[in-house]
Amino acid sequence: MSTAWETVIGLEVHAQLRTATKLFGPAPTAYGAPPNSQVDPVSLGLPGALPVLNAEAVRMAALAGLATRCTVHERSVFARKNYFYADLPKGYQISQFDRPICTAGHLDIAVDGASKRVGITRIHLEEDAGKSSHGPGGSLVDLNRAGVPLIEIVSEPDLRSAEEAVAYLRELRAILVYIGVNDGNLEEGSFRCDANVSVRQVGSDVLGTRCEIKNLNSFRAIRDAIVYEAARQVRVVESGQPLVQQTRLWDTDKARTAAMRSKEEAHDYRYFPDPDLPPLVIAPETLATWSAQLPELPAARRSRYRDQLGLDEDTLWHLCEEPERAERFERALGTETKPERARSLASFLFARVAGVLNKSDHTWADVDAGLDALAEVHDQWRAGKLSNKMLSTLLVQAFATHDDEAADPGTPAPFVAALSTARAAVGVLEVDAGALDAAVDAVIAAHPSQAAAFRGGKPQLLGFFIGQVMREMKGKADAKAVSALLRERLSSS
Repeated sequence: MSTAWETVIGLEVHAQLRTATKLFGPAPTAYGAPPNSQVDPVSLGLPGALPVLNAEAVRMAALAGLATRCTVHERSVFARKNYFYADLPKGYQISQFDRPICTAGHLDIAVDGASKRVGITRIHLEEDAGKSSHGPGGSLVDLNRAGVPLIEIVSEPDLRSAEEAVAYLRELRAILVYIGVNDGNLEEGSFRCDANVSVRQVGSDVLGTRCEIKNLNSFRAIRDAIVYEAARQVRVVESGQPLVQQTRLWDTDKARTAAMRSKEEAHDYRYFPDPDLPPLVIAPETLATWSAQLPELPAARRSRYRDQLGLDEDTLWHLCEEPERAERFERALGTETKPERARSLASFLFARVAGVLNKSDHTWADVDAGLDALAEVHDQWRAGKLSNKMLSTLLVQAFATHDDEAADPGTPAPFVAALSTARAAVGVLEVDAGALDAAVDAVIAAHPSQAAAFRGGKPQLLGFFIGQVMREMKGKADAKAVSALLRERLSSS
């Protein structure tokens, strides 16, 4: 896109709340149930069915507002948003309009080392609609999702690039997951986003005609859709054609947006206060109690790890994106918190161990009881008592041999027992220094031309020598010690 143009982005995030039942009815909200099996008179829109507000959904919406520094209002109002569609049996959606539960918050994000504050206009409670599926034989409607409690989080148009939009969404998702109100699953649609995109010439403070992009179910789709749509709008404007305000769908396969319908305005929905629901009133002491329930949030945890452990930004983001991941890291870290060990342990757990785990039939929940033992394995490996090959063998054996059946009372958890067995089978490096010296000397003597080439300026041959020495030692040597000794002998010969 030409540097003469600036992209202006505002985001509307719909986050399903993790309540057991729907916002105004008793039907369950579990994902993946058979179609139309989780319904009740309210979500079906049956005549005479009256809504009863889910108190837990109110608490979760307030927590979201508190965590994003919004004002959480003691009084808010539910409204009817009127539109007709097959997956909305009542003919209207219960939402909030001019009196939402939360307003005027913000999130701080960082992109390429630069920090930025993004305003949050409002957070309001509403019920989700059902889901329609369209195919050659017609359309099908599943009302399991109808009535599931949502919060809609509307940002100010403060974002200026696709990268900033993704950074904002990642931070927001992490916050909602940390406070336990949303599971953060984009693919299942429990955390989904609509992007309002417009363009204007650099230096202008006038907002351009915006288009809303829907069907964004991954961070990559959000990034690609914003980039495409901004470029499309610039092409239209520069060609002299008028931009039409509309709702557009993102087509992942064709990597482009396509017109869906003209963009609705608030008056199109004929909002009015819901006559079946009184104003929502939250006592000040209740808000104070909820505020005290907030955990350490992702930004605060990243800051703590940065100050105490000296972790780099990529590692900080990976560790703190999911609360369970950070908690596992802390349990494994224990009281020995030197920065070098912390960095090494983070990589060990979430690269090396995770790589083996992902190829097995097990999950992190199976591993939790063995985090201390895994930390010991890491420390042995870091101290040179386990070679890379030995470590890989140990981990593969541990995940291959333990089962998921509960251990008998008084016996170790399955993974702990399997890890202990694998450690005993693999052993540790206890190499006689004289044997290693002899192996290094023998390998150098057996390959005089390669030794001469190394000394003549081909340092890449060091890998060849390390492999030969490890073969001589039958893998029972620390590669770091072998490398150091080879460098010394090859340089002094």
